[in-house]
Amino acid sequence: MERVGTAAIELPKALVPGARFAIVAPAGPARVDVGTVTQWFERRGYECRIYPGVLQAQGYLAGSDEQRLRDLHDAFADPQIDAILCMRGGYGSMRLLDRLDFSLIRRHPKPLIGYSDITALHTAIARHAGFVSFHGGMLNADLLGDKREPTVSSLFAQLSGQVGCGDVIAHPQDFALTTVVPGAASGRLVGGNLSMLGATLGTSAQIETHDSILFIEDVNEPLYRVDRLLTQLRLAGRLKGVKGVLVGDFAGITVASMQPLLRYIFGPLQVPVLAGWRSGHCDPNVCLPLGARVRLDSDAQTLTLEQPLFSA
Repeated sequence: MERVGTAAIELPKALVPGARFAIVAPAGPARVDVGTVTQWFERRGYECRIYPGVLQAQGYLAGSDEQRLRDLHDAFADPQIDAILCMRGGYGSMRLLDRLDFSLIRRHPKPLIGYSDITALHTAIARHAGFVSFHGGMLNADLLGDKREPTVSSLFAQLSGQVGCGDVIAHPQDFALTTVVPGAASGRLVGGNLSMLGATLGTSAQIETHDSILFIEDVNEPLYRVDRLLTQLRLAGRLKGVKGVLVGDFAGITVASMQPLLRYIFGPLQVPVLAGWRSGHCDPNVCLPLGARVRLDSDAQTLTLEQPLFSA
């Protein structure tokens, strides 16, 4: 059992062969070949159901707000759906936040998978529903795009319960990590796309960082804008209670060029900081269980799970 405030909720069950994914598009539109998507899941021993909003487009949105919201609610409520996979990011998830039925979502906990704009849903679920969601590859950008491993394997290893309490979350050895500030600490893994974390400040979905390991990533943001976003989090009091920082991919910015900024922002916190983690708008894109308790060791350059992700 997990607790949200004074209410207890059940952990979801790990996926088994034949489990069914809901394919939803809470944000932007994408071209979809239903047969290709169906076959992709069947080859891996799963089923999928493509929800109506995925096949719609209204400018930069996948269907109307009402359709995208209905798809999310229907996917959570349907007992035949075992996990919810987002089609892509873009923009649109924030428009749904004040109408999400968190009572319904709490009653039907199941994995929600996505990143980028989906960060808004991750932070809202963490704050109001309290179960683990997954910062992992999305169908259009990552899974159908045949990104390098462990993009797919890390996602399915976590969803199927192969990664449990005490296990190290594997990071590809071909990509070097950088210890910016040494040390080790435990906390709840929170965060996601830095621009979305900034955009949701002051809303009902703003990030909760007490006793946390903060994960951040972004794309197409120059260094001065990353500075501005991190400073915004600091001035909003969102860095208080952070026990450690895991820095993901910042496409177009090297870890070396980021280090002075990372030391300036996080150095006064005296917490471990590890940079170069391959999660986000990158290839490969390692899955991370947001909301789970983890231990970050920036000396050993490891991230270790300290709780089960699913019920027994």
